[in-house]
Amino acid sequence: MITKRFIIYIGVILISIACNGVKPPEKPKDLISKEKMVDILIDAKIISTATSANRKKMEARGVNLDTYVFTKHGIDSLQFTLSNDYYAYHIEDYEAIYAKVEDSLKTLKAALKIQKADEWKEKTKNEEDSLKIEFSDLDPEDLPKLDVAIKKLKKDSIIKSIPEDRKLIIPVSSK
Repeated sequence: MITKRFIIYIGVILISIACNGVKPPEKPKDLISKEKMVDILIDAKIISTATSANRKKMEARGVNLDTYVFTKHGIDSLQFTLSNDYYAYHIEDYEAIYAKVEDSLKTLKAALKIQKADEWKEKTKNEEDSLKIEFSDLDPEDLPKLDVAIKKLKKDSIIKSIPEDRKLIIPVSSK
């Protein structure tokens, strides 16, 4: 029992001594502004979450993902590391930067969802428009074409979304 307490006390003392001599990092000459750090971190997060298929596409187009963010923002990895260390030590600044990054990513995600929804609506509208059939001048010769269109409608998922009372019923004559 005494040895466990002794080890714990020694551990606490060693940790206290080790942390006591930590000096804050010096402010870098070319410190990246907080606003630019937000932009850099947003881009870095987006790049880091790219799927492997997207990575391959970007690399095929000549984009070097390891240096893309640094090149885009006109900085180098050392400047970023020194600035990041400086802000990480000054925790209030770092928390403010990351709060802006998080808010920006949430906003971007919401905007992308809206864009995907709009694209889907446009796509389904175009599919729906392509399935519309004009019945105004229906000739007996058009019946085979109409039959093919009806079969296509039955297979299409759009027909499933039409309420039962609004579905088109075409009587078939028995000749």
